[in-house]
Amino acid sequence: MVTLTSLSQLTDYFASGCKPRNAWRVGTEHEKIGFCIDTLRPIPYEGERSIRRALELLATEDWQLVFEGDNPIALKHGTASITLEPGGQLELSGAPLESIHETCREVAEHLHSLQRVTEQIGIGFLGLGFQPKWQRDDIPWMPKKRYEVMRNYMPKVGAHGLDMMLRTTTVQANLDFSSETDMAKKMRIGYCLQPLVTALFAASPFVDGKPSGFASYRAHCWLDTDPARTGIPEMIFEDGFGFERYTNWALDAPLYFVIRNGRYIDSAGQSFRDFMAGKLPALPGELPTLEDWEMHLSTVYPEVRLKQYLEMRGADAGPRPWICSLPALWKGLLYDDTALQQCRDWIEDWQHGEVCALRNAVPKTALQTPFRDTTVLALCEKMLDVAHAGLERQHLLNSQGQDETIFLKPLEQAVGSGKTQADLWLTAFHGRWQRNIDFIFEEAIHP
Repeated sequence: MVTLTSLSQLTDYFASGCKPRNAWRVGTEHEKIGFCIDTLRPIPYEGERSIRRALELLATEDWQLVFEGDNPIALKHGTASITLEPGGQLELSGAPLESIHETCREVAEHLHSLQRVTEQIGIGFLGLGFQPKWQRDDIPWMPKKRYEVMRNYMPKVGAHGLDMMLRTTTVQANLDFSSETDMAKKMRIGYCLQPLVTALFAASPFVDGKPSGFASYRAHCWLDTDPARTGIPEMIFEDGFGFERYTNWALDAPLYFVIRNGRYIDSAGQSFRDFMAGKLPALPGELPTLEDWEMHLSTVYPEVRLKQYLEMRGADAGPRPWICSLPALWKGLLYDDTALQQCRDWIEDWQHGEVCALRNAVPKTALQTPFRDTTVLALCEKMLDVAHAGLERQHLLNSQGQDETIFLKPLEQAVGSGKTQADLWLTAFHGRWQRNIDFIFEEAIHP
C-alpha cells in the first residue's frame, strides 16, 4: 500500500495512464432506470422482484457477485462491471475495447442478459436521462455505505444533488491519451464540445409525470449539485494546463469519505490537502494512500474527468442505438490526428465564460441554443462531419465491411431533422400519448 507524501506522487498517477497509440481503447458506461412492469414503480432493493434478485440472476460463471456486507451491490467480469447507482439505476461499465463494433456487441450481450432476467421477475429498464414519473421520495435508496455519506452531504451544497443521485442516468465514453500534452488538448476539446453533446443527446424532458421545460433535466440538475466538484474549471483554458493543475483542482475539491478496513469514515467537506499533511480531522495523524487518491478522484464530477484516462460525462442516457453513438462520436473526434487538429483549431478562441454560458443554456433549449453568430444545431452538424471523417480514416470494419460511421446514424438523423429524442417524446406526449406519461415506459424500455 503506497503512502502519499508529495504532489509528484499524485501527478505521477495521471502520467502513468499515458499509452502509445496502438494501446488506445474506448470504454463505454451506460445507466438505466428500473421499474416494475405492472405498477411502473421503482424497483426495491429487497424482495422477489428486486434489484438484489436481478443481480443474483445476472450472476454467472463469468460475472461474479460483489458484496458489501451481506448485500450484493455489483458484478465483475475482468475489467467490466455492473454496478448500482443510488436509486437502483443499473450501470454497465464496459471493458476497454478497440472498436465500436466490439462495444456494440458488448452492449447487445448485456441487454440480452438483462432481458432474460427482467422477463423472469417482471421488471424493466428505461433508456432515458431522468426518472419521468416518480418523485424523489418515491425512489428507494440502495444499501451502499458511500451513499449514506453523500445523502447527508448533498443537500448542504446544492438543490439538486439528491435528484442527481436518485433520478438521473447517463452514457459515458472513456478515452486514452499518449502524453500530458495530448491529454490537455483532448480535455480542452472535450470541455468545449461537451455542451454540444449535452444538447444532441438530450433525452430527459419529463419530471414528476409532466414536461419540465427542459430538454435535458438531467443536465439541468448538474448545474446545482455541488459547485466545488462539478462544472468547467477555468484552468482548462489557461496556458500550461496539465497534470499538476488538475491535481491541485482535485485537491481543493472536498472529500466525501475515507475507507479503512471496509468501513466508510465520513469526512465530507474536509480537505485532501489536510490529509496529505496528516491533519485530516476524521483521521488525525494519518496519511493518505494511493487508493484514497483514486477514490477521491471518483467523487469529483467535472464535465470531463481525468483519471488514468479521460471520461466524457455530458450525455443523457437514451435508447439503445444512442449508447454506441457516444463512444463513436468521441473516437471519431479524438483518435484521428486530422480530426483532432480540426477540433483544436475550431475551438482555439473559445473562452471559458462563453463555454460555461453555453453549458448553462443547452439543458433548456438544446439544439436551438444560440452561440456567437450561429446555433448549436449548426455546430453539431460540423462536429458530426469531423467525427464521420475521423472514423472513416480509422477504417475499422465489421464482418459486413462497414466502418464505425454506422454508429453515428442516430446523431446524424437528429441533426438532419433538428429534433432531439426529447423533442420526439414531447411531441408524442402532447399528441398520441394524450398527456399520459405512462406511455414512455413502453417506448423507452430496453432493449
